[in-house]
Amino acid sequence: MPKNVPDRPPTAGETANQSTNLPPARRLLWFLGPALVAGVAYLDPGNVAANMSAGAQYGYLLVWVVVSGNVMAWLVQYLSAKLGVVTGRSLPELMRERFGTRGGRIAYWIQAEAVAMATDIAEVIGGAVALYLLFGLPLLVGGLITGVISMGLLLVQSRHGPWVFERIVIGLLLVIAVGFCAGVVIAPPEVSGVAGGLVPRFADTNSVLLAVSILGATIMPHAIYAHSSLARDRFGTTPKLQSIPRLLKATRWDVSLAMLIAGSVNVAMLLLAAVNLAGVQGTESLEGAHAALEAALGPVIATLFAVGLLASGLASTAVGAYAGAEIMAGLLHRRISLLARRVITLAPALALLATGVDPTFALILSQVALSFGIPFALVPLVNLTARKSVMGNHANRWFTTGAGILVSVLLIALNVLLVVLTLNG
Repeated sequence: MPKNVPDRPPTAGETANQSTNLPPARRLLWFLGPALVAGVAYLDPGNVAANMSAGAQYGYLLVWVVVSGNVMAWLVQYLSAKLGVVTGRSLPELMRERFGTRGGRIAYWIQAEAVAMATDIAEVIGGAVALYLLFGLPLLVGGLITGVISMGLLLVQSRHGPWVFERIVIGLLLVIAVGFCAGVVIAPPEVSGVAGGLVPRFADTNSVLLAVSILGATIMPHAIYAHSSLARDRFGTTPKLQSIPRLLKATRWDVSLAMLIAGSVNVAMLLLAAVNLAGVQGTESLEGAHAALEAALGPVIATLFAVGLLASGLASTAVGAYAGAEIMAGLLHRRISLLARRVITLAPALALLATGVDPTFALILSQVALSFGIPFALVPLVNLTARKSVMGNHANRWFTTGAGILVSVLLIALNVLLVVLTLNG
């Protein structure tokens, strides 16, 4: 791997050529990264709250829901990365070309940016809660610190390119994995219980709501926008036809590794709660789950959980802010200063923290808001990757498109159900 970071994204041909002289193992590592960064979206504080609540209330019952969501996530993230690799452009850039009017582009941009801001609410609040658990900081102060650190990560990305940014986020991903999996190592679940949890079933209406919440929070619209942009940044904007098959093969490995990590950590969260928090009152909130873990497993595991939550908030808010910038650049061909963008996207989260809104309630609201953005990201993604006019010979085969349509319909229906059940609850 070269010592100097390039001042522009390499083309797909350059990327392939640079890796040719590397040993096979290092050659594969050369291509990994974009999916691991996008995969952070599957480990944000909203996922933590949903998985911990499911395990605490229903034990192993909903393990199958987490696994099913991860399988669907693999397909969606691969299609997003594939779009960026083959076309050298992001989903927002391609969507811009398909709007006949400026008003249509602006309307689509507003909903996409609103989704990115809703994502930021969950992630900043999660970071604030983690800093409160670790250091006793007021939530508003913790939210400000989370925002400042995430802005630093974005400065790294803008000044040093995707390579350094990827490595920092992957480092945070490892911290997240350790923080949320340590308790499962100390207090392992029953194998028979985990196996039983793989059988699809529900216990009552509330278990259905929790299952919908888990699946509804699985596919994040901003992760779809971000992954296509990350693949473009990583492999360049002028792909060579002879290099694309190799890049797509590497991308499948990248997505598989990212989803394996994200899925394993999400299952670990649920199992951690199932083993240690079952029947404990107050575990529906992050603070309550932390207190219950400390009582059950001691301060070390509880601290690791809080550290994992902090890394989750920092990494996911940085990726979310990156997605927001790419949405504006792709749809409007405009970029605003990093400071101005961060102030705008942080404002809703900080306002909620300043007014004393319950963090768990704010997380739920953010997940409901995200539900509205799912169709606007998923439907165009499946449509564009199925078109030969866009993808050439790398357009989806009929069964891939069919799977994409099935997943899209299912996720959209589940998110509508999530909104209805949440508002009626």
